[in-house]
Amino acid sequence: MGVMFVLTRQILNSSVTGTSVIICVLVVLAPIPALELFGIKPNWLLIWLVVWSLKRSLFSAAVAGLVLGLILDGITASNPSHIFSFMLVGVLTVFIYKHLMKKMQEDFVSVALIVFGMAIVVETIRALQFSQMSNHSLMDLWVYQQQVALSSAILSSLWAPVVYFPLNRWWELMKSSNSIHY
Repeated sequence: MGVMFVLTRQILNSSVTGTSVIICVLVVLAPIPALELFGIKPNWLLIWLVVWSLKRSLFSAAVAGLVLGLILDGITASNPSHIFSFMLVGVLTVFIYKHLMKKMQEDFVSVALIVFGMAIVVETIRALQFSQMSNHSLMDLWVYQQQVALSSAILSSLWAPVVYFPLNRWWELMKSSNSIHY
């Protein structure tokens, strides 16, 4: 009975986690005008990656960044790729959590600030990748990329609690049920 309970709980946890990724992918694909700012939408997969990486290992965060980068490359323009920037975000989020946030209280405001910073990182890396691919100088691209980076960072950080709160509560519930011994 105990083994079956643990297995059922693990399957349920994996299902909820996987479903949350699928919902984020669907929201990326859905044309929802009220969520846009200057034609830029929140980076839902980036938000999910930051939320996932907060209390995970470096390896787990990097793998999540790889998988989400591949998913985003598959549903959007894959050139330049999202893989490197998402893997970097996963790794940076782990470092920020382990070295800064553990000393502070974790709440949706601190998560929103991390998402804001990571959105800037992702868009800056994309600007650098675009500059390598085209004949335009980095300065020419950055005029446009500043608007993209700030819009993405603002929107993503504002919507971060919508992803953070339910997933964090779920994972805390799963973690606390792991400590119950039968």
